[in-house]
Amino acid sequence: MKGIINLKKAQKSHFPEANRRDFLKKSALGGIALGGLMRLSIEDTIAQTTSGVNRASSPSDLKITDMRMAQIAGRYIIRIDTNQGIYGLGEVRDGADGRYALFLKSRILGLNPCNVEMIFKIIRQFGYHGRQGGGVCAVEMALWDLTGKAYNVPSWQLLGGRYRDKIRLYADTPGAKDPQAFAVTMKKRVEDQGFTWLKMDLGIQVVANIPDALVNTKVWDGATGQYDLRDYMGYGNTLHPFTQVQITDKGLAGMDEYVEQVRNAVGYEMPLSADHFGHFDLNNSIRFARAMEKYRLAWVEDMVPWFYTDQLKELTEAIETPTCTGEDIYMLKGGFRPLLDARAVDIIQPDLGTSGGLLETKRIGDYAEDCGIAMAMHMAGSPVCFMANVHCAAATQNFLALEHHSVDVPWWGNLVKMTGSKPMIEKGFANVPLDSPGLGVELNEEESRKHLGKDTGYFDPTPEWDQRRSHDRLWS
Repeated sequence: MKGIINLKKAQKSHFPEANRRDFLKKSALGGIALGGLMRLSIEDTIAQTTSGVNRASSPSDLKITDMRMAQIAGRYIIRIDTNQGIYGLGEVRDGADGRYALFLKSRILGLNPCNVEMIFKIIRQFGYHGRQGGGVCAVEMALWDLTGKAYNVPSWQLLGGRYRDKIRLYADTPGAKDPQAFAVTMKKRVEDQGFTWLKMDLGIQVVANIPDALVNTKVWDGATGQYDLRDYMGYGNTLHPFTQVQITDKGLAGMDEYVEQVRNAVGYEMPLSADHFGHFDLNNSIRFARAMEKYRLAWVEDMVPWFYTDQLKELTEAIETPTCTGEDIYMLKGGFRPLLDARAVDIIQPDLGTSGGLLETKRIGDYAEDCGIAMAMHMAGSPVCFMANVHCAAATQNFLALEHHSVDVPWWGNLVKMTGSKPMIEKGFANVPLDSPGLGVELNEEESRKHLGKDTGYFDPTPEWDQRRSHDRLWS
């Protein structure tokens, strides 16, 4: 009792009554257990209860003051600055134009970055499927980094907490013409690098040089131009059902031999996913997948365009190998929900750089979980985007594995510095930051400058993007 009386005297002597009530009210709202601190002086009580607060930040008074960008290692990294000196990092998806993000600067200046969902609703109309979602997602990513730093908590905590401390990675491995050489590379992934999940490119390019393996490819320049998107009527821009490229039995036999050597190298315990088949129709997709069933692939990815829900459902029901799609879909309701409601795929695979950012991707995963569908995550970015994915994966229960697309780039991890106590990756798993705020990384300026692109300086001023010049409201 004496200790309580002394505490009350200390409170009255050091605080006006209104301030004392305000302190107690805020302490209670913050979940502080004052009962356990009653034996401390008021000075020690305040020190104890505010020990985890970032004193450089007053979150309610934060304002966005600037957005700048640097092209690093072919990826556009944005930095959102505030009036309190803290900032957040985000990344425009691989293959997208950095101006997708800079365009949004005038829409977010002066706003509180901690109001992530509100800001997302302001800017989401400027995103779309494929790489066009890259700007919106970069901003959302940076806002979660910034908010975590403001409240001194990891981003996963702001998404509702974590399910896991380590994130399983799958190693993306580009294909090779020599199946034996490719098998050696895949074996290295397991024995030397410690990966427990692999993905390979497995498409008609594997057998393109075998006579009579394919039908109707010459008109498409051998069906090898999947990434040459400059020609609107070229192979890479033509939807799968409209090419009428077909696979012969001889072609299937060639791909069969290719997969067999890889399977023999890595064994059957190892999940082995497959991607980049080429632009052929539903019938050929079914033929191919059935021929591969004896190798128990973890999934076949994007065999027909994601918006052909009925065709994906027919494919899924016709084969035993799991089907997977999602890397080009923007947001839940407009893209993933029809697929999930129809149970048209076995696995969804959003790319956080397109799908809407951390929170929207978690919502996609949660909705998929309700539908009994698992979620893998596609990622081909820098460590900034990689760590955003790690936080989202940590907070999503039905998560399977996250893509690591730069396994063989020796300086990739050096682009950032981890702000916590653990390394980014250990033996095929990413560590979830437990003791660092936000995304848990800061750019390594020295290394980043070595890989600076020609399109930008190192976060130079961008005043030309400060003024909004349109009326954005979508309704009257």
